[in-house]
Amino acid sequence: MNKIQMTTPLVEMDGDEMTRILWQMIKDELITPYVDLKSEYYDLGLENRNKTDDQVTVDSANATLKYGVAVKCATITPNAARMKEYDLKEMWKSPNGTIRSILDGTVFRAPILVKGIVPYVKNWTKPITIARHAYGDVYKNTEIKIPGAGKAELVFTAEDGTVTKETIHEFKGPGILQGIHNTEKSIESFANACFKYAIDTKQDLWFSTKDTISKKYDHTFKDIFQNLYDTTYKAEFEKLGITYFYTLIDDAVARVVRSEGGFIWALKNYDGDVMSDMVATAYGDLSMMTSVLVSPKGVYEYEAAHGTVQRHYYKHLAGEETSTNSIATIFAWAGALKKRGELDGNNELANFGEKLEEACVKTVENGKMTKSLSLISTCENPVILNSLDFIKAIRETLDSLL
Repeated sequence: MNKIQMTTPLVEMDGDEMTRILWQMIKDELITPYVDLKSEYYDLGLENRNKTDDQVTVDSANATLKYGVAVKCATITPNAARMKEYDLKEMWKSPNGTIRSILDGTVFRAPILVKGIVPYVKNWTKPITIARHAYGDVYKNTEIKIPGAGKAELVFTAEDGTVTKETIHEFKGPGILQGIHNTEKSIESFANACFKYAIDTKQDLWFSTKDTISKKYDHTFKDIFQNLYDTTYKAEFEKLGITYFYTLIDDAVARVVRSEGGFIWALKNYDGDVMSDMVATAYGDLSMMTSVLVSPKGVYEYEAAHGTVQRHYYKHLAGEETSTNSIATIFAWAGALKKRGELDGNNELANFGEKLEEACVKTVENGKMTKSLSLISTCENPVILNSLDFIKAIRETLDSLL
């Protein structure tokens, strides 16, 4: 068959551990046999990030701004154990945090629904999309270990030299201190992205934070959302019959669990990180979650919502067989190819992305799956496949669809 041609490259960000192994399998079996792939490649594996002093991460984000579409493999955010394991120069920051800081925007995460995999929350019959702010908070924090007694202060010096100062805490002994920030410009971008996405997908939008406790930080988020809704989006929402709803995050959690799904839940950066994992797991499996960063600059970065599957990687290194679910990573490739096709007016490429997603779902619904999916599927006598054979089974389904 003639390969589908691409006119504009997409940015390819390789990653770490088992997902890096799956990345190559996916390219070999599901992408390059069908698409004349044009990509600008960046190795975001931890060893190369360390070698380049993490410049490769910055370069990949800037390339995304240039080309408009990126696809990213899962990467390691190092801790003390990783420092030793990889002999790192320093504890490099989360590559996702670095990329999100440069691109700004909002991360939208939604579960991949498959017949036979019933959500743990039985009344969830429709997907819940998590809209996660992609800037600031603990991902851009500054931290200090306090050695002993002393006074911690929050100080802001304005351009004209005016100083604003608040006492944080009078320490009587050792402790810890963290400073976080956000910008009104970024919060407005976040809010605009959420309202536009709700209109595009015709879904209700919920937003929640803890403004009763955080009366300046969280309350600023609440005020910006409400002001934009009232002045810009209310008429369109009412025309479509969808609603914007604000509530405190603890109340929202209770409402979400009782709901049937089918809405967008907007959250601050850290809240969205935690709740997207909770929602994904409650729908069945963390490896069945899509994730796309939508930037106000008009660029898109697709990735899996899960980590690098470290335990399976060590088994792989030991020569043992693994059965790792690659669907979220395949969906990241499919999403990037669809968006590249859409932006370039390349219907053949966009259609291929659609068929690739469909092939993943149909393969599982036909009873062929990885071990983790078999444990939560209602399918009788599923065929449990190893990592590569599962990808090959998806390829067979893809061939039948094409």
